[in-house]
Amino acid sequence: MDALKTIACLLYPNVMSLDVTGPLQVFASANVERQRQGLPAFYRLLVLGQQVGAVATSAGFQLLAEQSWREIDAARIDTLLIPGGPGQEAQCLNRELLAWLRTAEPQVRRLGSVCSGALILAAAGLLDGRRATTHWADADNLRRDYPDIEVLADCLHTYDPQDLHGNGHIFTSAGVTAGIDLALALIEADLGRVTALAVARRLVMFLRRPGGQAQFSALLTPEPSRVPRLAALLEWIPAHLSADLSLEALAAQAHMTPRTLSRVFVQELGMGPGRYVERIRLEAARHLLQDAQASIATVARLTGFAHPENLRRSFHKHLSVSPQEYAERFA
Repeated sequence: MDALKTIACLLYPNVMSLDVTGPLQVFASANVERQRQGLPAFYRLLVLGQQVGAVATSAGFQLLAEQSWREIDAARIDTLLIPGGPGQEAQCLNRELLAWLRTAEPQVRRLGSVCSGALILAAAGLLDGRRATTHWADADNLRRDYPDIEVLADCLHTYDPQDLHGNGHIFTSAGVTAGIDLALALIEADLGRVTALAVARRLVMFLRRPGGQAQFSALLTPEPSRVPRLAALLEWIPAHLSADLSLEALAAQAHMTPRTLSRVFVQELGMGPGRYVERIRLEAARHLLQDAQASIATVARLTGFAHPENLRRSFHKHLSVSPQEYAERFA
């Protein structure tokens, strides 16, 4: 009997290439580490497409689908991964694929998504009543279009092999590199922490960012055309983070009343001025810590948090780690 565990990843036009190759490379590296120890390979990697042949990715180059998902016996698959990318919208309307996923789900040991691939699982009805995450930019769409899903926008993945609610069978992960974190978690569940650590070291990765850790995504200044009444103010704020950025001060800078400014922020950004300022300050602090440019106390002062304790509270609130932990992991 073949003891290799088949890790299959879906391939479709305009898929995000790294959503496919990132996790698969992690599993391949686990095989390499075992072979270095004189042990047999544990995983077989398989790329599935609607038809056999080359498929164009969103990066412009092509990947090869080795077998059609229409023809494979799903019971042969141990773990099935659904990647994301711009092409996921068309796959959410691919009735044949969605029907196949519903048929395959009870036959595979594990079924997971990477990035916006969660929307494909949602379209198939496989996330109803479950907790799920996806890329931060797609979280609102997932929440709006699939109200039966508990969307966890600020976590890296929902895989938990010990979970009694089925998160060891169906799970999701956030943007691109979170799929790599997910693959490491799957390897640790299969082969133990020592092997997962060896793979992480070989790939020069942080061993395991906990699945519940927040997505570290930049809050970028929106295009001026999207925020016509706030464009000038939003360009001014990052250069004055240590200044008084109270509602009254911002309103004076924008030549609006505080009440009007609050209303415009909600209309154009979906959040109030205070929340926006905190997120911009947090993003600046994150980059300073990541670049090891200053102490935590100095970072707190430069970014307008004033005191390290205020910085710590904001990090825990939005990123689920302390500034010290963040600096140790990413500096």
